[in-house]
Amino acid sequence: MNPNRDPQRDRRRQDRAAADAVPAAAARAEGPLPAETVPLILEREPDADYALIDSGGGRKLERYGPYRIVRPEGQAIWRPALGPRDWEKVDAVFTGDTDEEGIGRWRFPGRPLGETWPMRHDGLDYLGRFTSFRHVGVFPEQASHWRHMEGLIAGAGRPVRVLNLFGYTGLASLVAARAGAEVTHVDASKKAIGWARENQERAGLGDRPIRWIVEDAMKFAEREERRGSRYDIVLFDPPAYGRGPKGEVWQLFQDLPRLTELCRAIMTDRPLAAVLTAYSIRASFFAVHALMRDAFAGMGGRVESGELVIREEAAGRALSTSLFARWVAR
Repeated sequence: MNPNRDPQRDRRRQDRAAADAVPAAAARAEGPLPAETVPLILEREPDADYALIDSGGGRKLERYGPYRIVRPEGQAIWRPALGPRDWEKVDAVFTGDTDEEGIGRWRFPGRPLGETWPMRHDGLDYLGRFTSFRHVGVFPEQASHWRHMEGLIAGAGRPVRVLNLFGYTGLASLVAARAGAEVTHVDASKKAIGWARENQERAGLGDRPIRWIVEDAMKFAEREERRGSRYDIVLFDPPAYGRGPKGEVWQLFQDLPRLTELCRAIMTDRPLAAVLTAYSIRASFFAVHALMRDAFAGMGGRVESGELVIREEAAGRALSTSLFARWVAR
């Protein structure tokens, strides 16, 4: 995800884009639709690396390794299970704009922490960062997708090429590379790519084949199609609204259908999976589910769609974070 976005502006643009969008002229894919599994709820459980301790009142209390953090969370419309003392005993609190990905700043109730700080996921070391858009450099709920991808790579019995579009700080790319894949990581933000390179070195994966590319995702996919470059697994995690490095404009409701078609077009003749994740959009998961089934018509396999959720420690509630749809060959 690109963190540099104004969500209220994004939502207004989404609504206008959805109203004004003109159907693409390209013919839809032929053949029977893939089998389907809906709804599929993928959960992130608490562990030593990460836990959602409590949530409610529009906030969430999280633990990243040894650090306890409070951030706004619009989905948490219930009441917190823990008392004020637990919520006040924290290392960092995001303040300012309480809208999703709004601009603000961090407050440190105790010892001030640096901009970057060490984090860990399943044995991979990487750097967290306190950004002005409330993000910390990782989306823990996506661990379900990463485990699934690792299993596909390990079970393929052959070299696997992975394309990670809108790759952000690179944790998915590092997981794929550690599993033995050749990875191409694309993001429009030069800063995010620099951060991802740091994470590669910190994880001890400097010798793994990862290409880091600063480019607009749509342009890159179009060029790969023309070149005949092909991938076994494609990950794409687009924002609702964004800009490429040369000012290219991304509008999810207008551009996602074309990008999804391109993701199918650049897959090998023995593809493994395509995984789409969508945050902060006004849509049902059935919308991205139907899009993926339509784009992968005639490919066989199965489209699994639903929501990514994080299971809370305090009261066992599930906090939904995003929609997803993934096509799998088998």
